[in-house]
Amino acid sequence: MPAVSAYLSVLRTATAGLAARLDFTIDQIEDLRIAVDEACAMLLRQAVPGTDLITEFELNGQEMIVRVEVSTVGTAEPRRDDFAWMVLTALADEVDAVTGSPDRMAIVLRKRRDAAGPV
Repeated sequence: MPAVSAYLSVLRTATAGLAARLDFTIDQIEDLRIAVDEACAMLLRQAVPGTDLITEFELNGQEMIVRVEVSTVGTAEPRRDDFAWMVLTALADEVDAVTGSPDRMAIVLRKRRDAAGPV
């Protein structure tokens, strides 16, 4: 999808729908929605104008992995002492920033379903 904030509602809805299929709790679904939104907001600040925001979802029974990626201006990784990064780490079980090439950046979120099961 275009790397424009107006499209993030589509991504939040897709995230919530997939998490619901894995029987995540309401709280976990909301955590994922907020985390994906925050990760995208961090990436959009560095995105090359007119580029696409690429999102991949991996569903593994008990967990969901979301990878959002854009073409960037430069290779500055997100600051891990920034408030936005702290929000991500509080909402997801694991968070990582990946800069595999000089002009691309991705944020990967991993969220596991509670062992208690569905609500």
